[in-house]
Amino acid sequence: MNQQTISKKVSVIIPLYNAEKYIGRTIKSVLSQTYDNLEIIIVDDESPDNSVKVCEQFTDSRIKILHQKNRGLPGSRNTGIRHASGEYIAFLDADDIWLPEKLTKHIAHLESHPDVGVSFSRSAFIDETDKPLGIYQITKLQDITPLDILCRSPIGNGSAAVFKKAVFEDIKFQDNIYGYVEDYYFDDTFALSEDIECWVRIAIKTDWKFAGIAQPLTLYRVHSQGLSTNLKMMLDTREDLFEKTYTYAPEQMARWLKPARAYHQRYVARRAITVNKGTVALKLICCSIVNYWPIIIEDFQRTFETIAAALLLCVVPKPLYEKIKLFALKIIGNLQQKTINKDKLREAS
Repeated sequence: MNQQTISKKVSVIIPLYNAEKYIGRTIKSVLSQTYDNLEIIIVDDESPDNSVKVCEQFTDSRIKILHQKNRGLPGSRNTGIRHASGEYIAFLDADDIWLPEKLTKHIAHLESHPDVGVSFSRSAFIDETDKPLGIYQITKLQDITPLDILCRSPIGNGSAAVFKKAVFEDIKFQDNIYGYVEDYYFDDTFALSEDIECWVRIAIKTDWKFAGIAQPLTLYRVHSQGLSTNLKMMLDTREDLFEKTYTYAPEQMARWLKPARAYHQRYVARRAITVNKGTVALKLICCSIVNYWPIIIEDFQRTFETIAAALLLCVVPKPLYEKIKLFALKIIGNLQQKTINKDKLREAS
């Protein structure tokens, strides 16, 4: 009996909505995994395009397509978890891609660390044509605290982590949102920040640890049509998250609120920069510093980069700004790659 025969099953949950341009490549990246004991649960969230037809072209018996009335991203993830039969659960957004060895590395990581319930990887950014942008999500890998998640979530994005299913059993709650009682894991009332809300709840309410793998195993797609470009919604839903967390961790949130708000305002400022809204970005980074000035000391490089980019976007002609941006991104990408290589060597030692 070989290792693949006796390996534990992974349930890969893919929420599907308006992704016909990308979903085929996303599914292929799962079918190409070196870890083959898996099921792919595609949750059609009443997608109005041809996404489902693309999915139906795949004949692999491990693929299941579920259909539901539109519930949004958290609702699709909840539906996937309810139907999951694996001992591990992984989420993959319908426009992202996994490297072939992702699941193998995460399952080995989780199996070798009984106290770790959430194993995440770093991510490499790609554009709408799968072209690498040369930059990465560089996040903290060890000793993850709830404040780390609130300020700058180490998981980075919804396609980066693999979970022991027991983690979700430990945070499960029941509610009647759609006319009948169901089990919930993510909060369906959050349109954005639903992942952070869930990760914070895991970190505060359970004993499971979060730990990361240095290698970028997820390819995270950057495009202008994503939900994350709705800047006001990002700010509003994060305030909803703070308010909810206050209800079960009031003492901690009294200490965490200022830094958490400041780091999120800086993040949204950076998102504003990516969509060329320099004035908005400048206002947000100023609010961030006013709310919590130690952010300058705690994370000087990223704060300085944000201020500089916002100022340049406001005062420099766009053609020149684009040239400066490309040059800066190349330098940042090279520095990030050095960090990744250093952390990979540390993991191997």
